[in-house]
Amino acid sequence: MGTLTAVTAAFAYVGAVDPHEPGHYPVCPLLHLTGIYCPACGGLRSAYAVAHGDLVAALGANALAVAGYAAFALFLAAWLARAARGRHTLGPRPRAGHWWALGGLALAFTVLRNLPFGTGLIP
Repeated sequence: MGTLTAVTAAFAYVGAVDPHEPGHYPVCPLLHLTGIYCPACGGLRSAYAVAHGDLVAALGANALAVAGYAAFALFLAAWLARAARGRHTLGPRPRAGHWWALGGLALAFTVLRNLPFGTGLIP
């Protein structure tokens, strides 16, 4: 319940404080120093759009972050359902291959969004 409360509070805060207005949140240091979009660039704008129910804008801001939000929501729902039934609720146990796959996906997303034909992935 603590995790659900923390995530809800974070989305409520981002939903209340618009990241489109400058000065509310820090600038991405990688983008500021190099002009390269990191895999998290646009993540706050996508969270703001999700909090306001605008899935199209959220996907446009950062599709990888939206996929992460969805995966986390599904995992948390399954975990809460198991806990409510009194079943064993161990968290996920990712192996090294899972971390490599996740890192490869983030790297591919980063490279793609910084290439000329990947401009649709730029926030």
